[in-house]
Amino acid sequence: MILAIAAMAAIVVASNIGVQFLIADGWLTWGAFSYPLAFLVTDVTNRVFGAATARKVVLAGFAVGLFSTLIGTQIMGDFGPLVTLRIALASGTAFLIAQLIDLGVFSALRERAWWVAPLASSIVGSVVDTALFFTIAFAGFLAFPVSWGDVSWAQEATAVGPLWVGLALADWAVKLGVALVALVPFRVITMKLAQRVA
Repeated sequence: MILAIAAMAAIVVASNIGVQFLIADGWLTWGAFSYPLAFLVTDVTNRVFGAATARKVVLAGFAVGLFSTLIGTQIMGDFGPLVTLRIALASGTAFLIAQLIDLGVFSALRERAWWVAPLASSIVGSVVDTALFFTIAFAGFLAFPVSWGDVSWAQEATAVGPLWVGLALADWAVKLGVALVALVPFRVITMKLAQRVA
């Protein structure tokens, strides 16, 4: 379990740092590629050690994320704090709810073919995570104090609606891609760990 907690903590911290660096003309961040690996850690832990242990790993990841996000609210960048209170709320809420849903979906499907539970739970978790994070962080129809972060830039019109919707779709596409690719390490890691704990 310690290794799973360390892996989750590393992914959360790396993602919180990576989200500061824009790529693909600002449509994505490096954090978009590291963050979906949190679902892999949750799913591997669930498969090998069970849902109760996976829940502890998720809660540890949430605590690390909360701590690192709160640190980010205190670091000033060119346009204010690196992490606004609104983004901190969105990040914590999306992570905790999406990971717990991933855990529940995986547990419900764990007796199916080896790939069904990790793929389905990661897809459902990614949808929930993306919808919650981008809506809470950037939607103009949610009223937050301006001091929690100005999101007027995210309301710019694009072909798919407000900019924040386009950003969410790009992020979700990366999460789906990572979920598919992560099936390979999921299979390898769970088989090796299962042999060790057997």
